[in-house]
Amino acid sequence: MKLYYTPLSTYSQKAMLALLEKGIDYTPELVDLASAEGRAAFQKVSPVGKVPFLVAAGDWQVPESTSIIEYLEDEFPETPKLIPSTGHGTARQVRFMDRVADLYFNDPIIELTFQKIGFRPEDAERAERSRRYVEMTYSHWNQRLAKQPWLCGDSFTMADCAALPPMFYAEMVAPFASHANLAAYWQRAQQRPSYARVRAEFEPIWKKMMAQRQVA
Repeated sequence: MKLYYTPLSTYSQKAMLALLEKGIDYTPELVDLASAEGRAAFQKVSPVGKVPFLVAAGDWQVPESTSIIEYLEDEFPETPKLIPSTGHGTARQVRFMDRVADLYFNDPIIELTFQKIGFRPEDAERAERSRRYVEMTYSHWNQRLAKQPWLCGDSFTMADCAALPPMFYAEMVAPFASHANLAAYWQRAQQRPSYARVRAEFEPIWKKMMAQRQVA
């Protein structure tokens, strides 16, 4: 099983967290989306050209991070569950919180990050909408985390796989220290072996890129 990814991609990190949490062996295939050659080579595998992209047994192909995690849940039922089915509404809650994390946290945080570092032109309207979505999410999550360690209860789930990667960038563009429960959640998450392993790969790349942009 091969996962096409880029280390700085939050959606790549989301899929990698799931694979690591479930203890599933896979071959990481680094994609160079920064070069024309790298993009062209990847489009031969995935015409859409988006990461992550999973090529599984029998050349079964799975795009998109949420779909990848759903696939892993179905194909590896003996591994730790990231979408638990027990309890009233549990699976629905995890899937809903996954959508909240992607649409109202991850995407807005990436918009703010790209504007800040100059990957996208400044757009006050888009930035304001992004900040509004992020603050809405912070408030909701802070309330949820007042009585539970993870977003959907006592267990680490797909929702946490989705929420954690953008929190690294959020510290720069939308600090959350004033939300005590959310800040404590972030501290717990950083101690988790799966996230520590993912971060150990992408953080040096991020720091090097930021240093180069400052020099330029």
